[in-house]
Amino acid sequence: QLEESGGGLVQAGGSLRLSCAASRSIFSLNVVDWYRQAPGNQRELVAVITPGSSTRYVDSVKGRFAISRDNGENTVYLQMNSLKPEDTAVYYCHTLIGGIDYWGKGTLVTVSS
Repeated sequence: QLEESGGGLVQAGGSLRLSCAASRSIFSLNVVDWYRQAPGNQRELVAVITPGSSTRYVDSVKGRFAISRDNGENTVYLQMNSLKPEDTAVYYCHTLIGGIDYWGKGTLVTVSS
């Protein structure tokens, strides 16, 4: 029900915008998160947006990443600026509805130095 897009290869200092599209109108009533997982690492929470559009970020991306939502388009975005090689990972969209976790399949972001 969740599909990420927008990943790719970018040089350090560059930008990407990830999108997470839902198959139905679920985002307006639920918290939506972006996670990432680098090779050999555990999945890490990166950014959160609430139904009221409050946002939180992991310290390593504060000031560089911005999460936003378009309820009319059933889409949540992650704008990533000033990318660093350590941002390289598969990025996943997630939401929790009725006690059930929903995940997308992920989109790969590779940042070259």
